[in-house]
Amino acid sequence: MQETAAARNQATSRKRPDVPSKQFVPLHAVDNPTVDTLAAAYYLNRKPQTLRDWSARDDGPLRPIRVFGRLAWPVAEIRRLLGVPAYGKATPSKGA
Repeated sequence: MQETAAARNQATSRKRPDVPSKQFVPLHAVDNPTVDTLAAAYYLNRKPQTLRDWSARDDGPLRPIRVFGRLAWPVAEIRRLLGVPAYGKATPSKGA
């Protein structure tokens, strides 16, 4: 029997390690002051390794906080970078 290409691809496909498997809440509803690298990468639509590279080189658009060797990305800075208001905060009108 010949194996089809689709069956072969399905059998050999693996989950990408850079794609988070858990669901994240919308950025405007995050109530923690910081998020981990996976969550920050999800919100910024980047791979986690890109954020780690930004941290190592200190050349990215935002800087993480290092807590016991772990990276914590400030939610306020992610929101500012993306232009997302915090939950429950109205966007200022341009005419006022």
